[in-house]
Amino acid sequence: MEQEQALFLANFIENSTPAAYEINKLETVSGTLPKFHQWTNGKKTLAAYEVTRPATETGYYFVFIDWHRNDIYYLVIYAHDKKTTVAELRQVQEIDDVPQIVWSYKPFKRDGKNDQRKAYFKQMFGSTTVQIKLPAATSEVEAFFDQVFKLCQNRIRADRIVEVFDFEN
Repeated sequence: MEQEQALFLANFIENSTPAAYEINKLETVSGTLPKFHQWTNGKKTLAAYEVTRPATETGYYFVFIDWHRNDIYYLVIYAHDKKTTVAELRQVQEIDDVPQIVWSYKPFKRDGKNDQRKAYFKQMFGSTTVQIKLPAATSEVEAFFDQVFKLCQNRIRADRIVEVFDFEN
């Protein structure tokens, strides 16, 4: 996404008060997010937030970052333990005159079971491509969080599905 789109979304998040979520802004230093994760070190970061849903005791880090140092900004969603990313959202498309983040599930595990993961994700979401409407007001941030949390939870479930079911037999 363009820097202006990322700033626009970050502003909505910062100024919102969604009932079901708690938002904690992380401190950036000189436009970077130091000591967060090795993958973020030294990269331009517009804003970062810890977003939690107390009712379900789940949370993620939302980091607006120039992920590949090419002036294209991503909303990178980190797992709450910061060990890995859950989603890297960057593509914004106008769909029916409404700006939406478009993300596709493409597992890259090296165990030969990515087809099963994709099939499970498609069954859960109806498609391996997810569209999330960008909020047009602070009052729409909660619905945005609902969709991002759902995407993250389904992504994690799909990645782990091969641990739950034996697809070999």
